[in-house]
Amino acid sequence: MRIEVTIDKTKPLPSGAIEALSSEFSKRVKHQFPDTVVQIRYAGANGLSVLGGAKTDKELIEEILQETWESADDWFDAE
Repeated sequence: MRIEVTIDKTKPLPSGAIEALSSEFSKRVKHQFPDTVVQIRYAGANGLSVLGGAKTDKELIEEILQETWESADDWFDAE
């Protein structure tokens, strides 16, 4: 499975945030889907693409992404 998360480039994140988000999200996704490739990048709009998974897989990945994003205070240090 391949997951691509795009973040609106007009609302940039702090330095290092993309790398930290990619690392944390990949770690969480690979617990459920070990052979998954995750890519996070800036684009024209926010989005989530899941290629090669079932509809129920996409719903679970959306939940994992939401939980990862909401817990950023626990895993991201902006310093």
